[in-house]
Amino acid sequence: MELMIKKLAKESGLVIPKPKAKAEFKIKGMGMRRNEEALIYRIPSHSTKAQYYEKGVTINEFEKAHQRLVNTGFFTRTWFNENLKACAKEGGCNFTTIGGVFEILGIAEYSQKATYKYLT
Repeated sequence: MELMIKKLAKESGLVIPKPKAKAEFKIKGMGMRRNEEALIYRIPSHSTKAQYYEKGVTINEFEKAHQRLVNTGFFTRTWFNENLKACAKEGGCNFTTIGGVFEILGIAEYSQKATYKYLT
């Protein structure tokens, strides 16, 4: 998973698919979040002070979410909130970012409310 995320991080400006987003969330590249290497992405700002905000999901968080997806066939918001608490605290959009990255990689699809299904 780490190599796939790092390769994807080179696609700066690539739009991350989101099920209900009203604006585009775009990959920026690799950076640091929560003292770990992370995929950084930009989200639109509703403030006049900045055009966008930057958020990130760590490689470790992607690894854990991927393990859950493969082992159970699903990645859900409930599991995300309970098992990736620091990531969830930064923002609920991190859940759909993880799922959207899985969609880009062709390993999952958004199947129903707050659920990504593993594509075997």
